[in-house]
Amino acid sequence: MSQLHPQRLIKIAQFELVRLFLTKRGLLAVAAFTICWLLVLRYPIGQAVSIISSPEMAELAKQVFGAIGLSKLLDWPEAELAMYWLIALYSFPCFCLFICSDQIVGDKQRGTLRFLTLRATRNEILLGRFLGQVLILAALMAVTLIATLAVMVFRDASLLMHGLSRGFIMLCYLIVAVMPFIALMALLNTFARSARLALVLAILFFALGNIVIGILAWQIPALSVLDYLFPGVQLDQMAGQNSSMFSSLGIPLLQSAILLLVAQRIFLRSSL
Repeated sequence: MSQLHPQRLIKIAQFELVRLFLTKRGLLAVAAFTICWLLVLRYPIGQAVSIISSPEMAELAKQVFGAIGLSKLLDWPEAELAMYWLIALYSFPCFCLFICSDQIVGDKQRGTLRFLTLRATRNEILLGRFLGQVLILAALMAVTLIATLAVMVFRDASLLMHGLSRGFIMLCYLIVAVMPFIALMALLNTFARSARLALVLAILFFALGNIVIGILAWQIPALSVLDYLFPGVQLDQMAGQNSSMFSSLGIPLLQSAILLLVAQRIFLRSSL
């Protein structure tokens, strides 16, 4: 992307943080998110050790986790982080489809996008909004991870240092994992007429797209490579700690770059 001014990018990204945390609509979304995660911390994460330590549940967990390739997580001494990893890895990508559904389209509807283009290029607006959403998701992930670490330390303080190290690595992987989902919503925002339509298009993309690719791959197995068109294709392997560095980081970064490049091409040619 050309014509990028770092200072303007930072200001646009900062505005996304302000729009979420300092507006009534944004605070309502944060409040709903907080309530959901308080329930998650109270039950699946807070009860992770007792669930796994129960002989009956432990045997069931070994059978189920082994069948779906998650048996490595049972060996973690930080049971709370293992539970958090599974929940966060699948919930945050879905959550970001909702929270990132209005990156550009809202300004188009209100007519403020023309005003913004007088002070920043289209590339800066697109990338700045994307970076702002990445910062928002990173902040929410960090808060929930810190809360999980607090629950873990309350149970066993000796796990703090190793838990901090593992938690930081988890946070980096999670941030990269959600980036293609944010980029997908940025792409849909370039031609959708509303945030609601962008969300509907994203759901249809995953639902109908997977069905079509599944049918094509059933007829021609080589076409299964088209699965890499969908963000999150590597999440199952990441969940079980069975993915390579390229699968965990390279694939989502490559998907994000391609989606942003397509979004940039469409946005530059679209009318405001």
